[in-house]
Amino acid sequence: MIIMGIETSCDDTGISIIEAKGRKSPSFRILANNIASQIEIHQKYGGVYPNMAKREHETNLPIVVSKALKKAKLDPLHPALDALAITYGPGLSPCLWAGLNKAQELTKQWNVPLIPTNHMEGHLLISLFLGSPKRGLGIPKPRLGNILPALALLVSGGHTQLIFVSALGKYKLLGETRDDAAGECFDKTARVLGLPYPGGPAISQQAQLCETNIYKLRLPRPMISTKDYDFSFSGLKTAVLYDWKSRSKKVRESTVYTQEMAKEIQKAIIEVLVQKTLKAAHRYSAKAIILGGGVGANKLLRNTLLKETKKFGMRFLVAPPEFCTDNGAMIAVAGYATWLRSGFKKHKHIEAQPNLSL
Repeated sequence: MIIMGIETSCDDTGISIIEAKGRKSPSFRILANNIASQIEIHQKYGGVYPNMAKREHETNLPIVVSKALKKAKLDPLHPALDALAITYGPGLSPCLWAGLNKAQELTKQWNVPLIPTNHMEGHLLISLFLGSPKRGLGIPKPRLGNILPALALLVSGGHTQLIFVSALGKYKLLGETRDDAAGECFDKTARVLGLPYPGGPAISQQAQLCETNIYKLRLPRPMISTKDYDFSFSGLKTAVLYDWKSRSKKVRESTVYTQEMAKEIQKAIIEVLVQKTLKAAHRYSAKAIILGGGVGANKLLRNTLLKETKKFGMRFLVAPPEFCTDNGAMIAVAGYATWLRSGFKKHKHIEAQPNLSL
């Protein structure tokens, strides 16, 4: 089955075309994966402006669709597609509508069925099917029976969730953030330190450069020892702000302070994520831990979870970094999983659902 995936939930316009096969143990081949990023546009504002992002999606979509069709060697007027998968939530409403409107236009033009998909399921499944730190695309994946049940940690700018995965399409939300998501905390603390958006890569880069411990920084690890599986990162953000305000202008503007604070921010966030994830994985006897979402590209988080899962004989699955951030491939894969569960359904009109749950 040949599926095009369209992703416009935030500020990346992602179009991918995949070939999907199999039912009990699905496999995928990526024929094209094209992304138009808006980072440079939103960087000067320190975050994404939804209506501005929508306009950029509307401009980028025809261009990126054309590039993907060319890469996959498909006829641009009558491409040999079996389906088109589209993100309808969660995400920023104006951005979701930009993708939905284009997708519904293309399904009529090409006469192919449309599969509405969940953005977070896309993050989960792209790592389940395409990933481990040492497994490249196109290499045979282990059977689902060796992976499921699994514990999924989904971390992005808008979400931090722990999901128990008993089977494809069978998900149980164990815990989520009560305020700021992990990615949001990276963005906001980076802004305090004067680092560029997006904050995650900027914090990680500064942390890697840190070779000192002059200021002996120690940030809180919010909710790390609570009995539930929820998260909270707003207090960590506030602690960074208070420490920064307590310093002299000379210290605040110093490279050493910035690098040491970045290292401590990253360490604090990752310690909370890892400890909560491992606790849930043991409680639910998970065979594997799946890491998905944009923060899943963080090297320290990937390496820490790989090391910890090895200790307990669990598998660790995470997509290559370029497939952790928003992309069309994850939507195409989620579309195939949706088709496996329920086939093609006729949709008179699909509404964007910004707060869609998994």
